[in-house]
Amino acid sequence: MKFEENYDLTGQVAIVTGAANGIGHAIAGVLAERGAIVAMVDRSETVAEAAQALGERHLAFQMDVADEAAIETMVEDLMQRQGRIDILVNNAGIGRTGPSEALSTKDWHEQLAINLTAPFLLTRAVGARMKARRYGRIVSMASQAALVGLDGHVGYSATKAGLLGMTRVWALEWGPHGITANAISPTVIETQLAKAHWAGEIGENFRRKIPVGRFGQPEEVAYAVLHLVSKSAGIINGENMVIDGGYTAT
Repeated sequence: MKFEENYDLTGQVAIVTGAANGIGHAIAGVLAERGAIVAMVDRSETVAEAAQALGERHLAFQMDVADEAAIETMVEDLMQRQGRIDILVNNAGIGRTGPSEALSTKDWHEQLAINLTAPFLLTRAVGARMKARRYGRIVSMASQAALVGLDGHVGYSATKAGLLGMTRVWALEWGPHGITANAISPTVIETQLAKAHWAGEIGENFRRKIPVGRFGQPEEVAYAVLHLVSKSAGIINGENMVIDGGYTAT
């Protein structure tokens, strides 16, 4: 099979969460460029404008990804409209940083809800439909914080490590049904939000710990997602692709 055919997503339907901005927006754009119909999911009202900018065939769902009822409604709506779901990208996530002794219970539970429970609910709903069709690609956004200790990231690290555990179980359970489940663990990616948080000395200090000497770009993550959902990656299952410039190798 030729290179272009391997990465042709024409006719496939993809869900991308956290798609209004940042990494999710880049992922949605790359999948759309390769022919997929993209359902962009985000709690921000700007998601409708983002979907419209991709083209009229793409869809927007403004919703809370941790709302179980909203998830079921969205997935069923998409099935009614398109008749299939081929790709799920669990990208939405939040970070509440601070020393472990100072992290509030509220911040702990918010991270659990968005970073861990929401991917479980979405994948459970979508996985059942994929299993019926005997095909699917699931990619979940973890983090280097799932692999190494980072100061002030106790809740974030816990949720991202949990996401890696769920990914391995999905790979084991659903691999025999034509479904692959993988994760991606990036370092800091230069979204608008990250640029603000990692500005100045804090960012310079962290960059020095990355062998390549820089943070990542949203498109670098997006093209990694493209590979994992492509025909070329059918044998890749239960893996965690680390995109960190060598940070965790040091």
